[in-house]
Amino acid sequence: MSTDEFLSMLTAEEKRLYENKKRIKYHQRWGSYLSERQWATVREDYSALGSAWDDFSFDDSRYRTYRWGEDGLAGTCDTHQLVCMLMALWNGEDDFLKEKLFGVTNSQGNHGEDVKELYYYLDNTPTHSYMKFLYKYPHAKFPYEQLVEENGKRSRLEQEYEITDTGIFDEGRYFDVVHEVAKSDDDPEELLFRITAYNRGPDAAPLHIAPHVVFRNTWAWGADKGTKPHMKALDEYTVEVDHPKFGPRQMVFAPAPGVTDGSADVEPVLLFTENETNKKHLYLQENEAEYVKNAFHDRIVDGDKDAVNPEKQGTKACAWFSFDQDGGVPPGDYVTIRYKFSRKGGDIDELEFDNVFARRQDEADAFYWKVSPLPLTNQLRQVQRQAFAGLLWTKQFYYFVHNYWSGGDPNHPPPPENRANGRNKDWKHLFIDDVLSLPDKWEYPFFAAWDTAFHCIPFAMIDPEFAKKQLVLLTREWYMHPNGQLPAYEWNFSDVNPPVHAWSCYRVFKIERKMYGTEDLDFLEGVFQKLLLNFTWWVNRKDAGGDNLFEGGFLGLDNIGVFNRSEPLPTGGRLQQSDSTGWMAFYCLQMLNIALELAKTRPVYENIASKFFEHFLLIADAMSFTGAKGDESEPTEQSLWDDKDKFYYDAIHFGSHTTSLPIRSLVGLIPLYASLTLEPELLNKFPSFKKRLDWFIENRKGVAERNIASMSNRGVGERLLLSLVNKDRLVSILERMLDEDEFLSDYGIRSLSKYHDKNPFKLDVHGQHYEVKYLPGESDSGMFGGNSNWRGPIWFPVNFLLVESLQRFYLYYGSDLKVECPKGSGQYLNLAQCAQEIQHRLIHLFIPDADGNRACNGENDLVNQDPHFKDYVPFYEYFDGDTGRGLGALHQCGWTAVVAKWIHDNGLTCRTPKTPKTPVPERKQSIHSFTLDSSDSHRDDDISLYAPKAGPFPGSLMRRRSGKSLLNLTIHALDDDNADSDVASVVSGENVTARLAELDLCPSVSHTSTDLRAFDETLVDQIRAAFDKYKLRTDEDEADEFETRH
Repeated sequence: MSTDEFLSMLTAEEKRLYENKKRIKYHQRWGSYLSERQWATVREDYSALGSAWDDFSFDDSRYRTYRWGEDGLAGTCDTHQLVCMLMALWNGEDDFLKEKLFGVTNSQGNHGEDVKELYYYLDNTPTHSYMKFLYKYPHAKFPYEQLVEENGKRSRLEQEYEITDTGIFDEGRYFDVVHEVAKSDDDPEELLFRITAYNRGPDAAPLHIAPHVVFRNTWAWGADKGTKPHMKALDEYTVEVDHPKFGPRQMVFAPAPGVTDGSADVEPVLLFTENETNKKHLYLQENEAEYVKNAFHDRIVDGDKDAVNPEKQGTKACAWFSFDQDGGVPPGDYVTIRYKFSRKGGDIDELEFDNVFARRQDEADAFYWKVSPLPLTNQLRQVQRQAFAGLLWTKQFYYFVHNYWSGGDPNHPPPPENRANGRNKDWKHLFIDDVLSLPDKWEYPFFAAWDTAFHCIPFAMIDPEFAKKQLVLLTREWYMHPNGQLPAYEWNFSDVNPPVHAWSCYRVFKIERKMYGTEDLDFLEGVFQKLLLNFTWWVNRKDAGGDNLFEGGFLGLDNIGVFNRSEPLPTGGRLQQSDSTGWMAFYCLQMLNIALELAKTRPVYENIASKFFEHFLLIADAMSFTGAKGDESEPTEQSLWDDKDKFYYDAIHFGSHTTSLPIRSLVGLIPLYASLTLEPELLNKFPSFKKRLDWFIENRKGVAERNIASMSNRGVGERLLLSLVNKDRLVSILERMLDEDEFLSDYGIRSLSKYHDKNPFKLDVHGQHYEVKYLPGESDSGMFGGNSNWRGPIWFPVNFLLVESLQRFYLYYGSDLKVECPKGSGQYLNLAQCAQEIQHRLIHLFIPDADGNRACNGENDLVNQDPHFKDYVPFYEYFDGDTGRGLGALHQCGWTAVVAKWIHDNGLTCRTPKTPKTPVPERKQSIHSFTLDSSDSHRDDDISLYAPKAGPFPGSLMRRRSGKSLLNLTIHALDDDNADSDVASVVSGENVTARLAELDLCPSVSHTSTDLRAFDETLVDQIRAAFDKYKLRTDEDEADEFETRH
């Protein structure tokens, strides 16, 4: 296929990704990379004790310049956050200009830090060609003090006090502020911005909108010797933005249509200041600049005209639009502002401007339809679309250079002496200056290694190049420690996260191969080489006894154990962790997988595959048969498998004996992850690997027979199974996992068995009482900050791996192995069907039930039922083990976004929440069924039924145009001889509404698409082919969907 033919098969967004990959155009230079909270981060903490939450407060952030980044509301910036564009608001009542999101700190919240605002990521594309963000801004004074005080009064046994609890949104007394960004047709460096604010209340309300452009302060520290960037006004509508990196650009603002059809245009007022610290306010010292960071607040809110630079220049600028005429925005009405960031500047043609947004929206629809080209319901598509949007909005520029951070900057006093010897002192090599995928841009505005691994699964579906880059970065020498450890997260880079990097790399490789037909073996080989170092670090550092039983500390599961597993045990002895050992067995098998994949074209990897095969068997043997003699096949006393309870537990090893800790948690389920099927044709393809495998089985017979499913009785398709669990153990574990009185919730697998609700595990050590009790909601302790809980809630990453494990076991055992699911139901399912049932239950968290309620919203009637809330989907960090109520970070759009993959794989068979399961799991009995007619007569109609909807606030919805735009349009159309004088009168700000009537123009147009919506015929043909392929799928094709085969 020629390049032209290939490109003709792509959607517009796919073409942009192709051009970006081939470096034809840099489509991803500008995106939603701005942080939502830079204050109270470790990077900005210059305190002696490392108290980040106290050293740089929310109040301070309005006056103090950041060293390591910028933050803001609905922010857009370049890949190095040099030029930042954000939105600021004021309702005439607030004490502060709303420039950033507010939340309680770790010590203020009864369950740790928590953002206390309502905002939603509604749309985004991989190249950020179209982005849409919704912020709900109250009419009344924002309840800062009330939120802090009420949360401070509550105990850890109570739920958090949220902004919806204040009643501030009652009667619709708020604005829906929709912030959109679209890139122009031909130049990805030209950004168009449109902000539309809808008054949902019963009365008129004033609103001030002040879009900002800000230079990140790179000049005050003494490290940057380059030219200082500069902004200045060119005229009443244009700001020249001149940064040495990009050269002069122009931010052009159009007059905004008035608050009604008969109102005068609202003219922008350009304000300028410096992005410099207000030392006088904070420290009672003289300011280094006459105009400082908080100037716009002082001018807009306090009315201080002297706060801003009258010469209209600086390093921070905004355009102030005041919609306060006649009481403000009328009830049920809206206002719109338009502006652009461009190389060439020039007037804004508002009609064409809106047409660009419509085209980008339609292109986004086409792109996401092709990603999931099946007959999904609109509800499922909206969940998937918003999951992808959140994933893309939580990309952020992350900057941290350990040398500068620990040693201080030339122009500033050195940091406290003990600082360099304290937090992260062993990570002196770190030099991070990249756009990274973050867990949550407010609660977790930093990368976390194992979170990233899960983020990359849905990323691989829409932008595999970005996914691969994220995985590669963490293994590069400026991230990975010289000893091979991957950095965990900024609070403690030395903490140990589960070793899921190899798994993610291989899954991304296979997803790209399956969805896009690309086998990036160079990526796989490069990251594999680095992971050899990391694997060696694990073996050398986390197997203290050299017996293949691993420790690892908390391993991302925070408070799951009876003790803090990252600290020395109060009992003495050494903790042998079932989860850590299970993770390492899993790691071995993933490295084996990659080695065999590479060996297909690079035979040298056969020998490396043999190494991981043997290492896996040694770990598997240690988990159950440490101390076993010869062919002994029963678990030994030192085993992590409890043969009485039929479950894996952690154990404390005291040298002469081992004591088990019988807590039924994910710790005992994680060993299921370590499973792999080997195809017979694969073994025949690699004679060297097969020879070594046969040698091991012959010469280490006891180890092999205890840990490899029978060589004489192969599985389905003559497959061989490598697994930590044999069939009996698998069935025993699943009996607990699929029991609704233990692990199985209506919404997925719990992190701790409900058995411990009535049977808490208790232990007394040296007069100290320890207890693990089932807690389906938030944590009741402050362990690991108290803002997460692994003692009962449902977490997506571990569920994702459990689902994959069941699918792998199905490949070996096939349809003959069935288990009761749920236990006591009388319904027996094979393991693939069990996996699908778990996926459906997790998808149900986000799908409205028959009453219109989403489980993730809890019992909040406002967000469940209000027409202006009910379509927005929050992607929480974790979920209540009983009710499914969302908990923790509100926008954990990374690993919770893996739901997008499940919707892609199994959305068609997903029933409505709280409805009976279909007795026979056939596609045609699903409520999301789709049956294609054998004739062609209705095919286009059928396909059109499943075309993606734009969702809330479609980009193609036409907005009012300003009087200036309409008048200028007519002047040019009529080629008026007096054009110069007419334009001058418009620029002067004269009310031209009366003159519009003479020209038969009206500032309002119909709320319909600006262009006729039609999908490209090539795309329709591709969707039709996908429908046909789905209709003809066989059980064998279903198995291929599990993506675990070679």
